[in-house]
Amino acid sequence: MLFDAEFWVAVAFVVFCGIAWKMGLFDQIIGGLDKRGERVRKELDEARRLREEAQAVLADYQRRRSEAEREAAEIVANARAEAEAAAAEGHARLNEFVARRTKAAETKIAQAEAQAAAEVRAAAAEAAVRVSETILREKVSGDAAQDLVRRSLGEVRTRLRA
Repeated sequence: MLFDAEFWVAVAFVVFCGIAWKMGLFDQIIGGLDKRGERVRKELDEARRLREEAQAVLADYQRRRSEAEREAAEIVANARAEAEAAAAEGHARLNEFVARRTKAAETKIAQAEAQAAAEVRAAAAEAAVRVSETILREKVSGDAAQDLVRRSLGEVRTRLRA
């Protein structure tokens, strides 16, 4: 057992551990591991902080997106309402325009009818005066008759034109 290789490896390992302990190598290894553990903890804390910030940014982005969607919906609704109002106003203006044009056309037609009726009356009066004048000239003669014809014709004209 003394000449066994495993025995001498075990003795060498114990001697090495003793020397390492005497020189403070274990303290350095433990200190290094503690520093590494602290660094890992800091990295984990930083990662946790970054994750929380990312969640806050995501929540802010989602809130802004929902607000933007709501505003877009309001804009669309307002535009639709304005378009409907403009269409209604245009329809009302068109109806008003048609009503004005119809009234103007009716007024012109009434004036034309009145003018035509007046022209027909004037033509009828003129024809009646000529016929009366012809008949009276044939039936009545002399200066007194001419004076009577003139007065009668003037009276007929004023009555027919009235």
